[in-house]
Amino acid sequence: MLLVPDLNEHSETPYYIQLYDYLAKAILGGTLQSGTRLPSIRRLAALCGISATPVELAYQQLLAEGFIASKPRSGYYILPVHREGSPAAAGEPPSLAPRPITPRDSRHYAYDFHMSRNDFSLFPHKIWRSLYQEQLANPDLLQYGDPQGEPALRASIAAHLRQFRGLRCTEKQIVIGGDQYTLCSLLCLLLKGRVSGLGIEDPGYHLLPAAFRRSGYGIKPIPLEEDGLQLDKLHSSGADAVYISPSHQFPRGMTMPITKRLALLEWARSTGGYIIEDDYDGEFRYHGRPIPALQGLAEGSPVIYMCSFAQSVTPAICIHYMVLPDELLPDYHSLRSELYLEHSASRLHQIALHYFMERGHFEKHLRRMRLLYQRKHDLLLRSVRQHFGDAAVLSGTDAGFHLLLTFKPPAEGSARVKARFSTSAKELAAAAEAEGIRVTPMSYTWWAKPDYDEPEFILGFGGIAEDFIDEGIRKLAEAWLG
Repeated sequence: MLLVPDLNEHSETPYYIQLYDYLAKAILGGTLQSGTRLPSIRRLAALCGISATPVELAYQQLLAEGFIASKPRSGYYILPVHREGSPAAAGEPPSLAPRPITPRDSRHYAYDFHMSRNDFSLFPHKIWRSLYQEQLANPDLLQYGDPQGEPALRASIAAHLRQFRGLRCTEKQIVIGGDQYTLCSLLCLLLKGRVSGLGIEDPGYHLLPAAFRRSGYGIKPIPLEEDGLQLDKLHSSGADAVYISPSHQFPRGMTMPITKRLALLEWARSTGGYIIEDDYDGEFRYHGRPIPALQGLAEGSPVIYMCSFAQSVTPAICIHYMVLPDELLPDYHSLRSELYLEHSASRLHQIALHYFMERGHFEKHLRRMRLLYQRKHDLLLRSVRQHFGDAAVLSGTDAGFHLLLTFKPPAEGSARVKARFSTSAKELAAAAEAEGIRVTPMSYTWWAKPDYDEPEFILGFGGIAEDFIDEGIRKLAEAWLG
């Protein structure tokens, strides 16, 4: 039976977040059992004395995270959540870049749907310039810095992660690096003797597994299913670490539901393995709250969390970071001493970023960027549906900086289309390029299918101007469909 939550009308926390937190805690704690039917949106709104909108938003967030399922003409039902032996069984619900490396292409495109481009039209130039000039006046910052990262920035990052990504961490667990490869290389050294085989999502992002392979680790591609990594394949792979992007998988874009997240934590606990969580775009969700990070689901979880400021601020400041489990910290400090590690990210940038966060500029900037990217995301969705109709299927929506488009020419036009090209990704990309349009085939994201050339494309919307999106998609449809 669902007790009516006591919502605080004087709290700064919106009603839908209060309601989400209440229901998520009840589900994780077992108060709400699997199969329980939740009240209708109108019924719960009446019981709580609020409008239907906050209830609908709370239900949609629970639906996105896999706590509940919607049955047509029936309602919302609690999904089973495995608790036995789970380290997160009694835990509190967490509070609430595209940076893949692709073949270099410096050509100018009239319609550039590159997945890794940013929009700097709203970048706070004056604020950043002022903060940076403040640091130039401090001669101490011209000295060598802490190899782990500036303590002030690490404290700001930890506070942000606890509040907005649901992590359980302190600044002592954070390691800052100037680029992804620096952190990947450190991880390769840290996990030597602990890990021999790394499971990876296939398709997925290749920088980290490529670094691990170069360091002598076995790489074990694990196929995906509708809700993410196939856990049975992970169990049988012999991997003792796994690299995943659970909040918005790259490139397919699915969100790993809570049941699978808890099962993944149980796999790590039972095998003594590690989970490397890539949260490259976790702060950018456009409909509903951001999906909380996997790391925060359990106290002392065996999760290595990785993220950066490349997309949320700018790649030019070269600040990436990872959050290590407590048990790896002694090994990290031993490596730091043995290898005479130095700071790899500019101290001036680090301290400027610290004040950018401490003074509230970062949170404000994130809100503005979410709204901007949401407009572009929604416009891209509408444009593809309008100009392609049933000839394109979109997936990976509602988050991040790209959508996945699968081209499916209609049967009545397929002979004409095939007469022009065989609908391979390579030929379709070339046809788009001839019209000044850049789209990226997703074939390079496969580890175990090097010859894959199906017509699936990554459409980035971050860097293209809003005024060019609809026209670019219209021209793309004309190029492919005639």
